[in-house]
Amino acid sequence: MVSSRESEMVERKKGSVTEREIDDGDEKKEEMESVEMTFKETEVPSWQQQLTIRAFVVSFILSVLFSFIVMKLNLTTGIIPSLNVSAGLLGFFFVKTWTKVLEKARLLRQPFTRQENTVIQTCVVASSGIAFSGGFGSYLFGMSEVVAKQSAEENYAGNFKNPGVGWMIGFLFIVSFLGLFSVLPLRKIMVVDFKLIYPSGTATAHLINSFHTPHGASLAKKQVKALGKFFSFSFLWGMFQWFFAAADGCGFSSFPTFGLKAYDHKFYFDFSATYVGVGMICPYIINVSLLVGAVLSWGVMWPLIDTKKGVWYDADLKPSSLHGLQGYKVFIAIFLILGDGLYNLVKVLSRTIFGLYSQLCNKDSVLPVSDKLDFSEETKETLSYDDQIRTKLFLKDQIPNWVAISGYVGIAAISIGVLPHVFLPLKWYYILAIYIFAPVLAFCNAYGCGLTDWSLASTYGKLAIFIIGAWAGAAHGGVLAGLAACGVMMNIVSTASDLMQDFKTGYMTLASPRSMFVSQIVGTAMGCVISPCVFWLFYTAYPGFGTPDSEYQAPYALVYRNISLLGVQGFSSLPNNCLLLCLVFFAGAIVVNGIRDLVPRKVSAYIPLPMAMAIPFYLGSYFAIDMCLGSLILFLWTKSNKAQAEAYAPAMASGLICGDGIWTLPSSLLALLGVKAPICMKFLSRSQNDKVDAFLAS
Repeated sequence: MVSSRESEMVERKKGSVTEREIDDGDEKKEEMESVEMTFKETEVPSWQQQLTIRAFVVSFILSVLFSFIVMKLNLTTGIIPSLNVSAGLLGFFFVKTWTKVLEKARLLRQPFTRQENTVIQTCVVASSGIAFSGGFGSYLFGMSEVVAKQSAEENYAGNFKNPGVGWMIGFLFIVSFLGLFSVLPLRKIMVVDFKLIYPSGTATAHLINSFHTPHGASLAKKQVKALGKFFSFSFLWGMFQWFFAAADGCGFSSFPTFGLKAYDHKFYFDFSATYVGVGMICPYIINVSLLVGAVLSWGVMWPLIDTKKGVWYDADLKPSSLHGLQGYKVFIAIFLILGDGLYNLVKVLSRTIFGLYSQLCNKDSVLPVSDKLDFSEETKETLSYDDQIRTKLFLKDQIPNWVAISGYVGIAAISIGVLPHVFLPLKWYYILAIYIFAPVLAFCNAYGCGLTDWSLASTYGKLAIFIIGAWAGAAHGGVLAGLAACGVMMNIVSTASDLMQDFKTGYMTLASPRSMFVSQIVGTAMGCVISPCVFWLFYTAYPGFGTPDSEYQAPYALVYRNISLLGVQGFSSLPNNCLLLCLVFFAGAIVVNGIRDLVPRKVSAYIPLPMAMAIPFYLGSYFAIDMCLGSLILFLWTKSNKAQAEAYAPAMASGLICGDGIWTLPSSLLALLGVKAPICMKFLSRSQNDKVDAFLAS
């Protein structure tokens, strides 16, 4: 599963912060190019004033919307685009509209600022991020009996745990806050001293800053209008698709569908607004890689392996059995993901170590030893005007280190005492071992994310699966223990990198670190309640949820469970010759990644990404075709009017995603109430249609 901040799959455009020395000759030029000069006459509100009631009300509304979007993507493809732009844009629109109404009524007491906009964006992203790191489409649902029955293991009462709103909320509250406290003392080192870029945080800050300039506000209004139009279109298109449901043997309900939609040949597409929008946000190489992976697997490999039925595997097995063709689909995809993850882990860790070594060996580097203000006149002379202002305010509202240390120790103690009662195979000493090493891994992930924009949260989670699962052993619930350990580790390292990204955004928008931290805490708390409730709605509304025939099959849940199974049982569960193919693709992922890094960028831009190729190996190509359609729209738009495409394409994509996402709520409620689509369509071949006509005539 790939999140917006996990560039195991998604390559973002890397931003950079240019620093200039101020001197008499260039002072005028500097003032013209300075962002903070634009806001020189604007008073920066205190950190308490940045945390407004209206900001959290808007954050809650957007958190619900984005949780539905992320959850839908989690349970279908696992590809989750960055929603930071949408959060910032919609947050700006809602509060700006709110303040305009109050201003006309002469009731406005506090104007809308970029700092408040940053608080909203931070809160919404933190909340919706729980829908991903909570594991509802991966490790958490992978514990369920539904997924266990699809796995290649003997099932008994102790090796699965079915979803429940109560224990899921409790689990998330216990594990989701540790990452925030683990790297909190390092905020000054990361942002001010090491000057890490954090490309996503920097890009978000530029967006928010631009919204609050006269020109940017005008453009933002036009973007919001575009977003609103495509939001409405997407919502109505989702309603139209539901109304004219297409009936077929797979149990899906979408209209229209084109291509082969048989169980063993998933080459079709259905014009999903969500996937078209995601395709417009993701880089071209991502979507092309998905299509290449779909063709390689469903067009070449699976038909060839299917000819070995009765030779490599029993011909009488059910289609869902992991000892048959399904096993090749799942395990080859797993090894391709693991090969890509291992390569990127080594790559990012090596860059992290080298970057740290360079920073520590730099004689000009001054590392902080306390929370005291370190901003001498000599230091000022080496900074641009923007960085002078930003550094001064960033260091103003310090968060005492004792808050971070006591928070981490306190929550860890509660977690060690409670989690073994939630997951019986997860012993207290497993959790203690994780918490001892977690701060180091959280720092590595946050630092590597600052250098490369790559968060390897899921990779660290998979490492925890192997280590804790093998430690516990198959006879003592190792599969369940490994999945639970994955959740603990993944939440820590994911929220750690997210927090540093937000600190970078706050640094560049003059939002106080205290308001950023409080916003992250509130957003995380919202997500711990909203996400399980949204998941429960999906879980109860759709029959056959989590199975291959369901509209929401949660494919990565089975992948994560089988990764845990490999950790405790080894390769005994693999079908014949599957291990050889797995090793070939594992090595192939490493080789392809190596070639991508060695060749020039203009060449590597045409080499597919192994992680992206792995996703359709198991799922099919239906979403890849829709996403490529999104890329085609963006490509043609860019060719005809590049400036317009750059300005409005993100708004259009966000509108398509948000509109289709919000339709998920009423459609889930209709499914929960047992309401069927009034018109059911079925597409038949001419010969089949003649048989149906003859039957009806008789």
